Amino acid sequence: MASRHGHEIVAEMVANVLTVSVGPGDRVAVGDTVCLLESMKMEIPVIAELPGEVTEVKVATGDVVQEGDVLLVLRQ
Repeated sequence: MASRHGHEIVAEMVANVLTVSVGPGDRVAVGDTVCLLESMKMEIPVIAELPGEVTEVKVATGDVVQEGDVLLVLRQ
C-alpha cells in the first residue's frame, strides 16, 4: 500500500510477530521475507512485493498485529 511516506507493508490478518528479518536501511528485493507472523498455529511469511529500502519498522518480535496494521515502510 503506497503512502506519502513510502510503500507500507501491512498485516493481512490478526497475528503474532514471530521474527522481523530486516531493519532500517536494509535493502529488500521482490520476494524477500521481511518478517514472519503466526496465526492459528500457522507460520505466515510476509514477502516484499516491491524492491526498496526499509525506512521504518513498526513492529517487534512478540507484538500482536491486527489486520491492516503497518508492519514496515519501504522507500523505492
